[in-house]
Amino acid sequence: MVKPEEMRQCQTSNCGYIYNPDKGDKKGKIAKGTRFEDLPDDWHCPICGASKKSFKSSV
Repeated sequence: MVKPEEMRQCQTSNCGYIYNPDKGDKKGKIAKGTRFEDLPDDWHCPICGASKKSFKSSV
């Protein structure tokens, strides 16, 4: 089971989109509860298309 402190949010500096593990990414077919670290390497921001490398921890 994933601990709450491991469910960090990440934000891209490109458009300000915040990936929230509690919500997942419906557009990218990412299930709720998926940690940012567990996203596929080819996952991109659903708003601007930025890669995972463009995201920084926001909380």
